[in-house]
Amino acid sequence: MTDQLRFAVIGAGRIGAVHARTIRDHLQAELVVVADPDGEAAGRLADRLDADWTSDVHAALVSDAVDAVVVASPTPQHLPHTLAAVGAGKSVLMEKPVSLDLGQVDDCMTELGEGASRVMVGFNRRFDPSFAEVHARAQAGEIGTVEHVTIISRDPAPPPSGYLAVSGGIFKDMTIHDLDMARNLLGEIASVHATGQHLDPQVEDTYDAATLTLTSTSGAVAVIINSRHSAAGYDQRIEVFGDRGTLAVGNQRSSSVRLHDATGTERSGLYLPFFLERYQRAYTAELGAFISAALSGAPQSPSIADGRAALALAEAAAESAATGAVVSVGQEVAR
Repeated sequence: MTDQLRFAVIGAGRIGAVHARTIRDHLQAELVVVADPDGEAAGRLADRLDADWTSDVHAALVSDAVDAVVVASPTPQHLPHTLAAVGAGKSVLMEKPVSLDLGQVDDCMTELGEGASRVMVGFNRRFDPSFAEVHARAQAGEIGTVEHVTIISRDPAPPPSGYLAVSGGIFKDMTIHDLDMARNLLGEIASVHATGQHLDPQVEDTYDAATLTLTSTSGAVAVIINSRHSAAGYDQRIEVFGDRGTLAVGNQRSSSVRLHDATGTERSGLYLPFFLERYQRAYTAELGAFISAALSGAPQSPSIADGRAALALAEAAAESAATGAVVSVGQEVAR
């Protein structure tokens, strides 16, 4: 059995470039080809990483020279690209969200059948070393029964309006990472209450900030706080509170040095700039887990069912923000 996978990356945009570089630098991965209908974009990325490129996406998805595919194309193409790749016998790492439509996800899962086990959804934050440690220690019972989780995620600045127009909104685009993290820490969610805010008139979206309260089937509660802007930088924190203690992850900086002088104390450098820098190790660990499962034949995780569950919670959050009601989810999420 080979101990290396040959990859095609579909999509030469920002997230495609992140995955392509991570593959290039991984000892068990070979970046074979970058595919994008925009041949110039594919060529620029591939040339930087010493790989081939093509504007024929389908050819890359089914190529005999490829063992695995990273689907980093625009969201409407995630499911058709995944179906084509799995149909050609490939393992697939699909970026989130799996879709903007639950019905399409259900149809895809039905068509995939047993092949769904070869699909990982890119909830990379599960693989962040600090977040993964919190999850493992909480699961081991170190802080007793988990009662409350707080997740704070604020971007340094809003994305471009062109991106916002096709993103699906804050809940499906941004909060979906935190919804998956809440499920990962608490288990299945029974209800969602969300409040959306539109604070910046320059942001062409329904909401540019949101606060959510999720109640799990165990009765534990998660609070998620999101914003499209943060003057202090990329704000990424988690706290898990139990009846015997608390596990917390604070913001990461490029240096742990603190300055204490006559003008102030605990002065430090800025937060890491954005998701690539903050979650670089998470992307590497995610890829390693994907390769390990693909080579061993183990089911991929997070699965497409996890992606569906997070999308169902995002839809519930949008409904709650629009109506002010607490939205029950239960079996709809756990399907």
